[in-house]
Amino acid sequence: QVQLVESGGGLGQAGGSLRLSCAASTCTSSSYAMGWFRQAPGKKRELVAQISSGGTTTYAEDVKGRFTSSQDNANNTVHLQMNSMRPEDTTVYYCAAVPRGGYPVLSSEYASWGQATQVTVSS
Repeated sequence: QVQLVESGGGLGQAGGSLRLSCAASTCTSSSYAMGWFRQAPGKKRELVAQISSGGTTTYAEDVKGRFTSSQDNANNTVHLQMNSMRPEDTTVYYCAAVPRGGYPVLSSEYASWGQATQVTVSS
């Protein structure tokens, strides 16, 4: 199972930017779907962005146009660039991976998880 290590996040301001990174222990390009999830207290873990094994990126409606996920294949790392942040983006973020094609959207479909990172956006 691939190991994932997250970095980045922390405290940002409304309208500002933060970047999350997720380093994988093995090459995930072309064989893994990579996802970014977030989970607020008492709520379900929801998909924020995804890069399919074929390289297609999709986003949740409320981050579309603000967040960008990218893949650095040379370093086995995926990034989540968060721009125009809002206070409601404040929560814990996770990266996840699963060795399959398609577009898995449920957290239960993912096999490996990062350790989570807190993002706090002040107004």
